[in-house]
Amino acid sequence: MSPTIRIALVIAQALLNGLACTPPNPTPQNRRYHTEEMYILQIAPLIFKCHQILVYLTAALETLHYLSSTFTQIPIPIPTLCASSTPLPLTPSFALGFLAVALGTYIRLDCFATLGPLFTFDLSTHPHHKLVTNRFYSYVRHPAYTGSLLLVFGLAFSHLTRGAFWVECGLGISGSGASGLGGGGFEGGSGLLGGARAIAMWGVWWAWTLCVGVSRADAEDRQMRVMFKEEWEAYARAVPWWFFPGVI
Repeated sequence: MSPTIRIALVIAQALLNGLACTPPNPTPQNRRYHTEEMYILQIAPLIFKCHQILVYLTAALETLHYLSSTFTQIPIPIPTLCASSTPLPLTPSFALGFLAVALGTYIRLDCFATLGPLFTFDLSTHPHHKLVTNRFYSYVRHPAYTGSLLLVFGLAFSHLTRGAFWVECGLGISGSGASGLGGGGFEGGSGLLGGARAIAMWGVWWAWTLCVGVSRADAEDRQMRVMFKEEWEAYARAVPWWFFPGVI
């Protein structure tokens, strides 16, 4: 039952991530700002697209492995890519990751709805721009980035820890796959993304997401200060935090 629940959650997680990473509105190119930031930070919308593809690919591979290891009479070639011949289990780290992704998606979708046409993935202004201070914006000034950070945290805990496809199967790289379900990830072991490599990958991924959030939050604050003056100053005093109340 545990592997069945896991694969259902893997698919649900991929769909949630897709919703959170799909732009709700196109960017009006003639109204963009903050175009001078570092290129590696400017390409966040492109990274989001690649991020979606990788998450869908992970869900597809894990689904194929589940089918081939559960229904052994079905001739699916995926077992040749995986050192483990048993279904991947539902682990506490995966469950924690799923909850983080679900919460991050909820926050981002709520931000999409709250801002309506004002929300674009590239920073831009709207002809009828207004200062939004309700819903999650009454707790932090940039909650959509809070959602993004939760997504990255959740995906890492779901797919770079023991029991995950990337760790247990290793995509068939000779000598790198884990043997059985005692593989690597954050919890140690010999998987493709075992131990230090999993931590390093997650660290770089999360740090990049945080840098994008900080760069854009600062730019958005400066733009809103220019556009709304005293109204923005009052809002900033009432809501001093960017992403997490009491932290940052």
